[in-house]
Amino acid sequence: MTVTHAKRAFKYRCYPTDAQAAELSRTFGCVRLVYNLALAARAQAWAERGERVGYGATSAMLTGWKRTAELAFLSEVSCVPLQQALRHLQAAFTGFFAKRSGHPRFKSKKRSRAAAEYTRSAFRYRDGLLTLAKMPDPLDVRWSRPLPEGVVPSTVTVSRDAAGRWFVSLLCEDPSVRPLPAAATAVGVDLGIVHLAVLSTGEKVPNPRHERRDRERLARAQRELARKAEGSANREKARCKVARIHARIADRRRDFLHKLSTRLVRENQAVVVEDLPVRGMLRNRRLARAVADAGWAELRGMLAYKCAWYGRELVVVDRWLPSSRLCGSCGTVRDHLPLHVRAWECACGAVHDRDVNAARNILAAGLAVAACGDGVGPQRSTPGGQSSMKQEVVPTAALAHGGPAARPRGIPAPRGGEEVNPSWLLA
Repeated sequence: MTVTHAKRAFKYRCYPTDAQAAELSRTFGCVRLVYNLALAARAQAWAERGERVGYGATSAMLTGWKRTAELAFLSEVSCVPLQQALRHLQAAFTGFFAKRSGHPRFKSKKRSRAAAEYTRSAFRYRDGLLTLAKMPDPLDVRWSRPLPEGVVPSTVTVSRDAAGRWFVSLLCEDPSVRPLPAAATAVGVDLGIVHLAVLSTGEKVPNPRHERRDRERLARAQRELARKAEGSANREKARCKVARIHARIADRRRDFLHKLSTRLVRENQAVVVEDLPVRGMLRNRRLARAVADAGWAELRGMLAYKCAWYGRELVVVDRWLPSSRLCGSCGTVRDHLPLHVRAWECACGAVHDRDVNAARNILAAGLAVAACGDGVGPQRSTPGGQSSMKQEVVPTAALAHGGPAARPRGIPAPRGGEEVNPSWLLA
């Protein structure tokens, strides 16, 4: 029996020589050009003839482009990253036709990520040395952690961020990623701004507010950038300074979210979160900066793939669950609960902390969804004229299956007090 291990990317800083940097920069430009040419050809074929052009046709186009005088320079770089760009375009169209994503867009020289992907035929990894095609010498890679022993990377992606830092990412099958022993706990997570995450156990994870810590420094650097002349060398230096501040903020945020998501996955058999409309909330000018700094979408993505790696369950409940206004003791839904009210008392006598009560209600709803074998409820867009903040209304039909909720096997009652009865969610 063949054992399939999880694919995992190992990312490292690298420091190419001037010649290697020039070669990689040419490759980045050619990759972007080929992607845009193929996208334009596919769009034109559909607009003029109603014809769908696939990867095979664009690959033949690439061969023809190399034979022209205007695009002969495409033959000077490795052909593998160019072919991978066409495969990425095909994957983008596949997601578009499956309605998982929007229509592919052209790559901008200034705003697109500079990257090139090499498959096994275009690189050599031996004795800790990585050599790419068209390069006689290996890259200077800082191996901050070892690769899995005896594993050869399937692809290598070289990238350069806006701050001018070079990275190399090696995709491998990691045998160390395996399901963890079953845990006896489940946790509900209420995401917020004052506290990044409030758990159903009563624990409140503070929001580090990484962007706010460097806001003054960032504003100063942006003012300096605005005063520089367009196209000057001083403007490029000022732009790199702003990019380095942004990179520092993003690195700290990513590190914090990795530690939080890993702890939640290791300690709990099931993690329950809300399906928050992050994109809509970013349209609120008063909250956009704080929401973007919190990184809710990034945290949910980390929880998703780590739960898949380690044999845990991630349950996403409907965004329209009135988690804060719902009494976890009697099931009464409060009509109105302003944001400044952080604690409230129900008519049944129960006193609730707003965020802890929401986390426990989210956990109860997640246990009900898991027991019924359902997934995320139907997606509903925010009606016109309403706020783009988190909506709290009566639970949707995704949580209404009828009958009492049976607790999933191996998942105990919520910690931190009396068990939250999910029966009112299934009424």
